[in-house]
Amino acid sequence: TRLARLIAAMGPISVAHYMAECNATYYAARDPLGVSGDFITAPEISQMFGEMVGVWLADIWARAGRPTRVCFVELGAGRGTLTRDALWVMARFGLRPEVHLVETSRVLRDAQRELLGDVVWHDDPSTLPNDAALLVVGNEFLDALPVRQMVKTEGGWRERMVGLDGARLVPVAGDRPMDAAVPDAMRDAPLGAIVESCSAAVAVVDDLARRIAAQGGAALFFDYGYGDAQMGSSLQAVKAHRKVDPFVAAGTADLTALVDFGVLVEVAERSGARHLGTAAQGDWLQALGIGARAEALIAKAPEQAAEIAAALHRLTADEEMGSLFKVMGLAGVGWPDGAGFGL
Repeated sequence: TRLARLIAAMGPISVAHYMAECNATYYAARDPLGVSGDFITAPEISQMFGEMVGVWLADIWARAGRPTRVCFVELGAGRGTLTRDALWVMARFGLRPEVHLVETSRVLRDAQRELLGDVVWHDDPSTLPNDAALLVVGNEFLDALPVRQMVKTEGGWRERMVGLDGARLVPVAGDRPMDAAVPDAMRDAPLGAIVESCSAAVAVVDDLARRIAAQGGAALFFDYGYGDAQMGSSLQAVKAHRKVDPFVAAGTADLTALVDFGVLVEVAERSGARHLGTAAQGDWLQALGIGARAEALIAKAPEQAAEIAAALHRLTADEEMGSLFKVMGLAGVGWPDGAGFGL
């Protein structure tokens, strides 16, 4: 592979570099979603997910005084399914925002255009409007950003790299001391311990939190992750709906890592946004009324009752996506609290 040739010529590369290269290759060439793809996300499981997002955004917008210049922003919008479902609900409440999608995949941009028509696309959040309130949604966006890993060796902390063992890609410890990059509370961890950080996620949340603080608005970030600092590698690869070795499937599988919501909350607050809460996805969806929405859909289409019930279970049950997936809510100064966070 191209990465193997690069490593053979230049030496080991960092896990973060490896993850970035793999995902850039992976997303550039395919639509990874759905039964025929590699994974399925909440909006593709059921329209109810996007509808609950639309309800939340319309509610907080209305209680903020219905500002007139509003942009809906989705980060990594997949096929555009969540945006479509959320916009449908928002329109019912009188909210018809401009639509801006942060998407680098040309394949997925084509799918989004087919579903949504012409919206405004961005390669990253830096080019979003700076003169409008922003309603931001990121569903399984942060987990695909490259993570840096540090590993404890007999010589101290080193960056975890990807090298070659014959023709195989394998994780190896770098040769430069990296103790200063490890939080003080974790430096005395045992040999082999791994600490992760994600500067890309920090940068995205910092930028959007600053914008929301200055321009007004709110944001929802859905992802699988944790609230309190933890150790260990969370890097994983998914291909054809199954976990595979992340060092075998370079560029042909979706590489992700758990999101450190605890750090991102600190970043958002330091950047001026209000942290509305971080809740389990299942609890949040139930609080927004997804159970009643499922009952209404079943009443309208009883022949789909089993399918709707199964989707509800998958989105909200603790043993499915309900507790592993979290949702973090942010808002601008002067904006109200958000529904579903127990505030």
